[in-house]
Amino acid sequence: MDSGKPCDFNHSTCNGKNEICYGRGPGYPDEFESTRIIGERQFKKAAKLFNKASELLKGKIGYQHAYLDFSNLNVTIFKGNGGTKVVKTCPAALGFAFAAGTTDGPGAFDFKQGDDKGNLFWGLVRNLLKAPFQEQVNCHHPKPILLDTGEMKEPYDWAPSILPVQILRIGQLVILSVPSGRRLRDAVKMVFLSQGNGHFDSNTHVVIAGYQVQRYEGASTLYGPHTLSAYIQEFKKLAVALIKGDVIESGLQPPDLLDTQISLLPSVVVDATPPGIKFGDVKTDVPYNSTFGWGDLARATFWSACPRNDLMTEGTFALVEHLQDGKTWLPAFDDDDFSLRFIWSRPWKLSARSYATIEWRVPTISSPWGLQNKALWCIKGPL
Repeated sequence: MDSGKPCDFNHSTCNGKNEICYGRGPGYPDEFESTRIIGERQFKKAAKLFNKASELLKGKIGYQHAYLDFSNLNVTIFKGNGGTKVVKTCPAALGFAFAAGTTDGPGAFDFKQGDDKGNLFWGLVRNLLKAPFQEQVNCHHPKPILLDTGEMKEPYDWAPSILPVQILRIGQLVILSVPSGRRLRDAVKMVFLSQGNGHFDSNTHVVIAGYQVQRYEGASTLYGPHTLSAYIQEFKKLAVALIKGDVIESGLQPPDLLDTQISLLPSVVVDATPPGIKFGDVKTDVPYNSTFGWGDLARATFWSACPRNDLMTEGTFALVEHLQDGKTWLPAFDDDDFSLRFIWSRPWKLSARSYATIEWRVPTISSPWGLQNKALWCIKGPL
C-alpha cells in the first residue's frame, strides 16, 4: 500500500510487514465496484458454459453420506517402494501462518505466511491458553502450532472433530462435497471407472463442491499433513458403497451446541434520537421536486438505531419503490442491488445517536422496471 510494488511472493510481506500487503480488485479503490465486476464476470462465464452445454446427464441418481472423527482417523498411504503404511490424522490445530491472513485481509502484528518455525513470544502467549503436547507437535509437523484448538475443550470444543463427508451422483456426474483438490477427484474417478461395472467410462465427470508450504491455507489445514489422504481414503469407500448400493452406518453424530454457544460480541448498549425525533425520521431528504438522470446519485439520511438490533433476515435495510400507473408504489430495488447502498454511522464513536444514509445510483442499464424517461421513485430507509 505504501510503494505500489509487488509484495514478497513467499511471505506476502513488504519490508517484513504483512499489514500493508493488500490485494486490489479490478474496481480499486471502490470495493463495491470490485465485487460487482468480479461477480458479473463469474456470472457471464457461468451463463456461457450453461448455454453451450451439450452433454445429457443420464443414468441413476444416488448418494452416500457419513460422519467421521477426523481427529484420530487411521489412514493407509502408499510408499515409494510399493508398500503401504498406516498414519493418523491429528486433533485440530492452527499454524502461525493462519494469523497472517491473506492479501484479501492481512492479519496484525508480525505473523507472516510461509512460517514453518513459529515465534518464541507468540509461543509463550499460546501456552497461556493451551500448550500442545509433543505428540500433537509431531503429528502436525512441519506446521508450528499457534492454537491447539482440537485439545481446547472449555467452554466447549474450539474446533470440530466429527465431520460429514458426502458423495452425490446424477448420471455420469459425481459431486464430492469437500474443500479439496485434484488428487481426491482423480482417485474417486478411478474407483468409478474400475468398479463401476461398465456404467461409467472416460466421460465420467467428478467435480469438487468446495500442506507442506506453510502459507495461510496450509496453516489452516486443521487435521494435519494427512488430511487429504484421509479424504481420499474415505471418499473411495463412499464411491464403492454408492456403486454397490451399500448402506454405511458410521454411528457418529456431531455434538449439538445450539444451546451452549456463547458470543464475545457485546450487545447494543443504547440507541437514542434528539428530543422530538423518532427512529426512521428523515434527517436529510432528497431535494424537493428534484430530477435525476441515469447514473445520477440520489441520497437521503434517516435517524437510525444500530442495525444489529435487527439483522433484517429475509428483509432489507433500504428500499427504492416505483410509482406504477400513478397509483401503486411497488418495490424495485433493495439492499442486495448494487445500485442501492445502506451506510450506517455515528456522529462520534460513543454516541447513542446514529444515522442511516441511503444512496441510490440510478441504473444506466435496462431493468425489469423499465426505467422510463420520466418516472416517480421513493427511497425508504429503516423504520
